Amino acid sequence: MLISMDGYGLSDNKNGNAIADAHKEVLDKISRNYAMQKLKASGTAVGLPTDDDIGNSEVGHNAMGAGKIYAQGARLVNESLASGALYAGQVWQDLINNAKNGKVLHFIGLLSDGNVHSNISHLFLLLDQAKKDDVKNVRVHILLDGRDVDPTSALSYVDSLESKLSEINESGSFDYRIADGGGRMQITMDRYEANWPMVALGWKTHVLGEGRQFSSAREAIEDYRQENPNDNDQNIPPFVIAKDGRPVGKIQNGDSVILFNFRGDRSQELSLAFDDRNFSHFDEGGDFSDVHFASMLEYDSEKHIPEHYLVSPPTFTNTLGEYIADNGLRQLALSETQKIGHVTYFFNGNRAAKFNEELEDYVEVPSDVIPFDQRPWMKSAEIVDKFIELTSQKNYDFIRINFPNPDMVGHTGNFEATIEAVEAVDLALSRMLPAVDALGGMAIVTGDHGNAEEMIELGSDGSPKLRDGKPIAKTSHTTNRVPCIFYDNTENAKSYTVKSGEEFGLANLASTVADLLGLPPQSDWLPSIIEQNS
Repeated sequence: MLISMDGYGLSDNKNGNAIADAHKEVLDKISRNYAMQKLKASGTAVGLPTDDDIGNSEVGHNAMGAGKIYAQGARLVNESLASGALYAGQVWQDLINNAKNGKVLHFIGLLSDGNVHSNISHLFLLLDQAKKDDVKNVRVHILLDGRDVDPTSALSYVDSLESKLSEINESGSFDYRIADGGGRMQITMDRYEANWPMVALGWKTHVLGEGRQFSSAREAIEDYRQENPNDNDQNIPPFVIAKDGRPVGKIQNGDSVILFNFRGDRSQELSLAFDDRNFSHFDEGGDFSDVHFASMLEYDSEKHIPEHYLVSPPTFTNTLGEYIADNGLRQLALSETQKIGHVTYFFNGNRAAKFNEELEDYVEVPSDVIPFDQRPWMKSAEIVDKFIELTSQKNYDFIRINFPNPDMVGHTGNFEATIEAVEAVDLALSRMLPAVDALGGMAIVTGDHGNAEEMIELGSDGSPKLRDGKPIAKTSHTTNRVPCIFYDNTENAKSYTVKSGEEFGLANLASTVADLLGLPPQSDWLPSIIEQNS
């Protein structure tokens, strides 16, 4: 078994460390009594541009399943922008030519430099190029972050964007404006079809221009903060910028639209709303069949979502899931809705379909549509129930499971709730690991990136950063390593040794799993973390 505790990182700093503060008898015990490595789960170890880039669930699960390191979304986009290949591409040219033909060019995306779903620097480069290409009318539909960056940093990004737009507008007959926006956990950025009404609200905001009106994005954010001072940026309600009571940036049929997020899981649903001619998840409020829509990357290479994109995504080959299926072994992938795509689609190299219908089971426990800090245990108990039920019915050779709690609750910034989230996973393991023993199996207990271990912003000396005399909550991921615990009470445990050293990352897990299954690792994979005893 490969058990991923999503957002469970390692840190010796006890400041704001929900993992250190949690009562986790099982995890503490197995960390002491079983072999453990500390794996790299961020930066270049998972294909991101630099080692300062925080890890995330998408690239983490890509690395686990791929067995090697691929250049990921942010890096691919950086390279395409730097070389000019993006602007020379046919998709960009078509969008620009359409916008110059009396239409408007719209940009929709997450406005931050978190580098997990998007980067504001990419938007600025696209805006500059649109100006060079003489596109006169541009509207930007902004999604506020507060999740991969400081939870109340939205105004700094809005001010930077307004400055960029003013600079463009002052240099000629250009009309570039912010059209609307809202927090990423309120509108548009749902994933795995968990909450279509959230996408529908985003559509009404971005496309139809429906919603509460303000004169500027700054006014909207300041007013909402005054009304709900405990909300951070990701939860700010939608807003529409209007002049004389009319929205300044509705999307009209025939306009050009670019979704500039490079990560796919929270971008696919909006893409479908623009692309799918048989779309039926909500009433779109009109005919938008002639909108010229493209994304930064292709978000699903099998279903081709969306049809048009600016940068080609990485092409994964020889993944662990495919290799196991090719060897006739039975697999189970299990999680709740919030992370089911990570143990299936991302783990399999951005492939949604199974490699072998007869040998693979993908099982989703439906997530609750509720703020995660209000129910920090999420579906951890039900995941264990389903695991026990399924393993009583079939014999599996390889099982991968994701517990989303430390990540999803950690993103809320609620420290006490995140402690409960970690404790819920520990409680789940107290039931799951004995069941693994009863099946005669073993488990690698790991994480995909850090989050819950660093819930407040820290200075360079490790001390808390303060705002108004209080520690600043941190809702983003971290660059910390993650545990990799070899829970193994089988006779086979005597046949191998966990290697020492600091060089291992998530991509080394594929060879490790193959070794444990008695399969020779693929020649292009990174080395196994274990070595067989002679």
